[in-house]
Amino acid sequence: MSWTLEEFAVACQRALTADPGPTGREKVCAIVQDVLKDEAFVARHVGDDVPERKILYEDPTLGFCILAHAYHGAKESNPHDHGPSWAIYGQAHGETVMSDWSLLQPATEAQPGTVRLARSYTLKPGMAHVYNEGDLHSPRRDGPTRLIRIEGTNMEKVRRLAYERA
Repeated sequence: MSWTLEEFAVACQRALTADPGPTGREKVCAIVQDVLKDEAFVARHVGDDVPERKILYEDPTLGFCILAHAYHGAKESNPHDHGPSWAIYGQAHGETVMSDWSLLQPATEAQPGTVRLARSYTLKPGMAHVYNEGDLHSPRRDGPTRLIRIEGTNMEKVRRLAYERA
């Protein structure tokens, strides 16, 4: 099936309206994986000209966002969560090594939390993964990558706490 951005957004909206919790997000994750198979969609919306963060769609009712990300070199992020929200990472091109972290000490406004590595795994093209509220994770990219990501809310508007590796 060939996808349009509008069809993708409507499919996500339907899944999240029917179940806004983890089960609905898993359905959205499956939709993301299907969209990632559509080479024309990926070329149209997640090309090399995309910046590191581009909002393709922001749902006016539910607040979720569909984003495209293009990274042209290596990059590693610190462990983080998405505050009161969730995210789905979908690998379009390249590979991302994702690490999940176990919380040792909660973060506060004054002090970063501490975390311990729980596991690492590689997201390859066509794969997607859900990170629910409080799921601590960090991506590492060793070369150029492109992603489709869904945020439960526009994370540009959310203040998050910091975490450090133990």
